[in-house]
Amino acid sequence: MSYLIDTNVLLRLIQKSHPMHKDAADSIRNLMAAGEELCIVPQNLIEFWAVATRPANYNGLGLTIDEAEQELSKLKSIFILRLDIPIIFSEWEKLVKHHKVAGRQAHDARLVAAMLAHGISHLLTFNTDDFKRFAAITAVNPHDVMAP
Repeated sequence: MSYLIDTNVLLRLIQKSHPMHKDAADSIRNLMAAGEELCIVPQNLIEFWAVATRPANYNGLGLTIDEAEQELSKLKSIFILRLDIPIIFSEWEKLVKHHKVAGRQAHDARLVAAMLAHGISHLLTFNTDDFKRFAAITAVNPHDVMAP
């Protein structure tokens, strides 16, 4: 199987003091041990950068540009980066119309569109409820990924 790693999992992965860090790290380790293909897309990295470089008092991580760049490099070395391709937009457009997606959820629909375009079946995310409407993919909470 192939998994897209949601940005919230990526962020928890680098926040060693966060209560969700262990679930994020253990789930990644378990999926890798099971031989699963773990992917990210440019949108993940853009969202990651936005949160990582935002000040902590504005719900960010407060990393410097250099620190964020180092973390991005680590993520790109760990996960398979699936690049944006033209079909993602048309998939996204179909999804938002069909599912009547509004507001910030349009970003989630774009992740699903990228998954469909790249043939990625599963999404590892702490926000599984946000993806229930998309029957074409399976959203999995890191807490539910047990050791093989």
